[in-house]
Amino acid sequence: MKLRVARHTANLQLLTDFYTRLLSMQVLGSFTGHDGYDGVFLGLPGADWHLEFTATDEAPVHQSDEDDLLVFYPDTAEDYRRLAERFKDEGVAEVTAKNPYWKVNGSTYTDPDGYRVVVVKK
Repeated sequence: MKLRVARHTANLQLLTDFYTRLLSMQVLGSFTGHDGYDGVFLGLPGADWHLEFTATDEAPVHQSDEDDLLVFYPDTAEDYRRLAERFKDEGVAEVTAKNPYWKVNGSTYTDPDGYRVVVVKK
């Protein structure tokens, strides 16, 4: 079984930049003009999951809250440190996690759509 997490956005390029630049994902594919949708698939080659972001002329109608999370598990403590530095260098500030578990065990950031991203400490 494979997993795709899909989300509609008004910030397609900003999300693409955020996830590729900060979390080292790659563009696995993209499409334009597919029945009015443009989109991008982001992930890691060979992984059984990826993110899909789509955009249309219609504005998204959704609202994230502090418990809507994408959680990423770096392989090593050094990978975690590098990711935290990359966020800092790019001017993406850490935000306080609502869930006390993530306050202790991860660093939480906000993507361009306002959704939370947690990078887990090793």
